[in-house]
Amino acid sequence: MTAHVLVCDPIAEDGITLLKRFGAEVDVRTGLTADELRATVDSYEALIVRSETHLTREVIEAAGKLQVIGRAGIGVDNIDVQAATEKGVVVVNAPTGNIISAAEHTIALILALARHIPEANASLKGGRWERKRFLGLEVRGKTLGIIGLGQVGSEVARRARGLEMRVVAHDPFVPDERARSLGVELIPLEELLRESDFLTIHTTLTEGTRHLIGEEELRQMKPTARIINTARGGIVDEGALDAALKDGRLAGVALDVFETEPLTSHPLFENEKAVVTPHLGASTAEAQERVAVDVAEQIIAVLKGEPAQYAVNAPLISPETYTYLAPYVPVASKTGSLAVQLYEGQMGKIEVDYSGEIAQHDVTPLKAAIVGGLLAPISEEHVNVVNVDVVVQRRGMEMTEVRSPSHDIYSSLITVRLSTSGGETKVSGTLAADGPHIVLIDDFWVDIPPGEGYLLVCENRDRPGMIGTIGTLLGQFDVNISFMNVGRHEKRGTALMVITLDEALTPDQLDEVRKVPDIFSAKLVRL
Repeated sequence: MTAHVLVCDPIAEDGITLLKRFGAEVDVRTGLTADELRATVDSYEALIVRSETHLTREVIEAAGKLQVIGRAGIGVDNIDVQAATEKGVVVVNAPTGNIISAAEHTIALILALARHIPEANASLKGGRWERKRFLGLEVRGKTLGIIGLGQVGSEVARRARGLEMRVVAHDPFVPDERARSLGVELIPLEELLRESDFLTIHTTLTEGTRHLIGEEELRQMKPTARIINTARGGIVDEGALDAALKDGRLAGVALDVFETEPLTSHPLFENEKAVVTPHLGASTAEAQERVAVDVAEQIIAVLKGEPAQYAVNAPLISPETYTYLAPYVPVASKTGSLAVQLYEGQMGKIEVDYSGEIAQHDVTPLKAAIVGGLLAPISEEHVNVVNVDVVVQRRGMEMTEVRSPSHDIYSSLITVRLSTSGGETKVSGTLAADGPHIVLIDDFWVDIPPGEGYLLVCENRDRPGMIGTIGTLLGQFDVNISFMNVGRHEKRGTALMVITLDEALTPDQLDEVRKVPDIFSAKLVRL
């Protein structure tokens, strides 16, 4: 049967040629409205989009024959992946095609800031010869601070080292050995802010990284420092940036991404210390060719019934294995996600223990879910059974797996241990009749049932009135409690109080919790 492919956004001709060579009939129809897309999608087995077209639940549910959606790029924010999963549609992307282009654009912006290239170009084209006005500086010997030492950040580091810059980085999830191999020194964020002459950002936009660089962070930087963001709009507070430039607390910024896109007017556009480009990080002919070919290859693999290396939502395991392990996948994901939100310090070793009946099976799907949970707060990288080992190796994660044939309490238990410079964090999860349960945090047995929301985790002295004190304080904050559990080793010793909240606490509110007498630590994580 001939496969029909609809290309909704412009992609390089190389990808279309590859699909036609496979035997697919390819229709290129860009600029379709949501209604037009819903009306026509039922005729296709595959769709290809970039960032312009939004594949909503309504569109996906209207697709009767659809087998695969391809995103010619890394992000899948414009695709309702959950709806695709429910429909049995595989979502694939091309996460590596634009790495070099994004890294090179970052270096270009660093040099543009250092040598005032955009302003000098505009000045000379405007009929002015102003050599003295555009006195620049050399980047050799300057300190480049990198936030996020993933694929793009690592390539930026390599190029900066070639420019003889000192490179430091902040990425709690990168082992020291990996950083040393790149010639990079890992340091805390506060130290990086103080020392950087140039600061470049290469992390994804999550709830935890939104306005990661705000007013407080900008005040820690040198007035001669310059900031570059080619990652995601919203990681840097644009209002705080504008104020810092106008007050002379920052020498320059270069932005390729913005909180709202597209846009043609912004206060930063009026400041000559700001260099701006319209999201050009991946806009090279080579990158567009790579992502087009990559996504075409993924689509062809799925249509042929073969594994797709960058499948976002499709664990490729045998039906028998999946039938047994599928309920444990959310257990594994939640265990990894909770562990990475609770740990402190620089990431070291990761140990996973599969205990009980699950240890008798191929646990690769569980490993993929754990790694995906670990990376979720810091990366857009989608992990599945096909690419989990590649992801672990590429990120330099020191990960070991242990199988225990039985457990004293549970028929099956998944335990994730993170060894860091700040100590060890341990989280265990299991499956109950109502879904995933977290049953151990560090050495405290607890029981956190399924659900969404926020978890307040307090280590405290076990004494009368502690639960009431925290409950009263949360009431004053107008934050509702949906569940509470306490684990302890002995009476009036150290206890762990876990409280599920309907809303997040603000940083100030969390500080108030930490000030309560006999509270040793308090952390807020998202379930």
